[in-house]
Amino acid sequence: MLIVSNGTAEDLIGAKLAAFLRSDVLALPLVGEGRAYASVAHVLGPPLALPSGGFPFASFPNLRADLAAGLIGTSFRQLASGARAARSADVVVSVGDAYALLLATLASGAGRPLVQLQPLVTVRYAERLTLADHLRELNALGANVFLPPEVALQRRAWSVFTRDEASAAHLRRRGVAARYLGSFAMDVLPEPERDLSVLLDDRPVLALLPGSRGDAISSLPIMLEAAARLRELRAVVAWAGPLSALPDLPGWTTEPLGDAAVHLSKGGATVTVLRGAFGSVARAARFAIGTAGTASEQLAGLGVPVVAFPTLGPQFVATFARRQKRLLGEALTLVDAQPNAVADAVRRFVTNDRAYDAASRAGRERIGAGGALERIARDLDALSGAR
Repeated sequence: MLIVSNGTAEDLIGAKLAAFLRSDVLALPLVGEGRAYASVAHVLGPPLALPSGGFPFASFPNLRADLAAGLIGTSFRQLASGARAARSADVVVSVGDAYALLLATLASGAGRPLVQLQPLVTVRYAERLTLADHLRELNALGANVFLPPEVALQRRAWSVFTRDEASAAHLRRRGVAARYLGSFAMDVLPEPERDLSVLLDDRPVLALLPGSRGDAISSLPIMLEAAARLRELRAVVAWAGPLSALPDLPGWTTEPLGDAAVHLSKGGATVTVLRGAFGSVARAARFAIGTAGTASEQLAGLGVPVVAFPTLGPQFVATFARRQKRLLGEALTLVDAQPNAVADAVRRFVTNDRAYDAASRAGRERIGAGGALERIARDLDALSGAR
């Protein structure tokens, strides 16, 4: 198999799929180094580090920065690498958006089955959008809807696997062999990495999810100030990078707890930052504040209400935040990037059981249950064997 993926979450999905496959796997990550594939596939290059983190069309500054970083030239070299690898592949799999599908289509050539896993676009993104809304989010049009060029490529695929049944039905009406087998997001939710019982007390856990991209630098201070106003909750940060990459946090004192944890304290409030423990934090959480993509959706899928606010980027800008709100519905509350507004939104779920239950139910329904990748792997192995 050749798996082409374009983004951090897409690499995780591709790597989890590869782990289920009986076939040998070549992986072509289009954004970043593809570290998720390290133990399950042979990783092809060249790697492409994008300032936007894989979101060039989230804003025009993102696009300018990515072009300056070599987006076009490296993309052509990646295409050549994929085309060489595809010569020995039985099946070519795209994990991502129209761009990943285009490169996978060009690499696959004639006669090789092409499969797409589309974990990004959903028809829910366009729910209740007016023409004026589409024009306001013109740079994100390809993320809000399945555009004709992508649908044309999808019609050539052996199968397209979507993130929800509504999207699969929409594509089938347009002549695409589309199926929904489960939630990709929940399939890549990690198992608990550590026992948190020694760090927690009897207060409900508030998970702070600043994300894995540059948004975290500006969003974490706001989250911490909101958490300081919510003393009735036990706040824990799921930090994606090294602890040395934490931003400056004026007024907060730090107490290291080894290589993977630190206590932050301010005015009687204490927040624990944990590195490499997202799976544990997610399952312990009762409430969440998130400026992340997949992580916020996974918490919603677990039935945890999420409060969010737009950042300066590169990912969780206002357009992205509004799109995630349309996806998650009542499961996500979108507020201004102000600590008081964030804290008030969380406290609404603390004090209002009816609001909590509605948000919890919406998240589970809109994200769905896992199980897709193992089922897809069986289909792909059968397809490869048939060739």
